Amino acid sequence: MKRWLLGGVLLATGCKNAPSEDQCTQLLDHLVDLEFKKVGATAIPSIKAELAKQQKAVSEAKATEFVEACTKKTAKSRIECALAATDLDAVAACDEAK
Repeated sequence: MKRWLLGGVLLATGCKNAPSEDQCTQLLDHLVDLEFKKVGATAIPSIKAELAKQQKAVSEAKATEFVEACTKKTAKSRIECALAATDLDAVAACDEAK
């Protein structure tokens, strides 16, 4: 997992218009899913159930820390941008958008 994914660049700025906990939880799940897709993990049907367990474990392990940082330090517009992203490069571009 990339450092920016769970607490670096994406979560670097604060905003009065904070996202909800639900949006942040959705974002975490989306980021984990994109990370697994990037490494080609979803291409192997025979291990799909195991991958789902791993994705859930990663999300659960980081949920509290991620959601707290997300709701307190991230602009809602960045969360919305990242949720709409179809790959990790598009997520990173959300940080560059003004």
